[in-house]
Amino acid sequence: MANEELKARQSVMWGNGPYQRITEKLTDCHMNIIDRLSPLAGVAYLDLACGTGAVAELAAAAGARVTGVDLAPGMVETAKQRAAELGLDIDYRVGDCENLDLPDASFDRVSSSCGVMFAPDHEATARELARVTKPGGRLAMVNWTLEGGVGAMFRLMAPFQPAPPPSSPFDWGNEKRLHELLGAAFDLTIEEHTSTVQQDSGEEYWQLFSTSYGPTKTLVDSLADDRREELHRAWVEFFEREYPDGHGGIAHHREYLLVLGTRR
Repeated sequence: MANEELKARQSVMWGNGPYQRITEKLTDCHMNIIDRLSPLAGVAYLDLACGTGAVAELAAAAGARVTGVDLAPGMVETAKQRAAELGLDIDYRVGDCENLDLPDASFDRVSSSCGVMFAPDHEATARELARVTKPGGRLAMVNWTLEGGVGAMFRLMAPFQPAPPPSSPFDWGNEKRLHELLGAAFDLTIEEHTSTVQQDSGEEYWQLFSTSYGPTKTLVDSLADDRREELHRAWVEFFEREYPDGHGGIAHHREYLLVLGTRR
């Protein structure tokens, strides 16, 4: 599948469901980004693949001049509504992180939380991250690792999908690959972290993701009844077997890399 066709599908997929329910399970990741980037008053801040606006809202509340870009129009509409309700002035736009309609060297801070890693052309995305960041500007990314809990979740779903993606988003969770993509433009520091989701049961976790997480919901919607139920059973059994919390629920440990860069 050509990248442009894939991105058109992704723009629908990521808006397929109330993603805000998922982003609320990422608060620790978002705070890690904000704590490291320190978006002070007047700082020009860009959040890429901004989703429903969680990181952008934190940066704007700290006084930064925030732009948020996402491929999914549905996400952007939700983010705009949330900003209005919160009284925050955030410039939200529908856009492609592989080809941003933004000037060179225009941002002091750039972030992405589990976002641009899903764009198919990694080299183009890396070039754009470097292009829009001012010299001396700072980058922070949260990227899931292949070996961690989110990688395991995607491997669980893989047999039910029609074809693998043209590139692996988990390359952004590989330290060697990160240096290949970003090391020429940024001085990098890479840290390992874990974000844990607690749920009362595997069934509760299934209900959350099958209704609210774009990739899972879109996959579930595409399956015939018998395959959908097969995935349902596999999901519940997997998480209850692999991630028990010791109290009858589950604790899904999701390992990620916190990528910190300073633009050369």
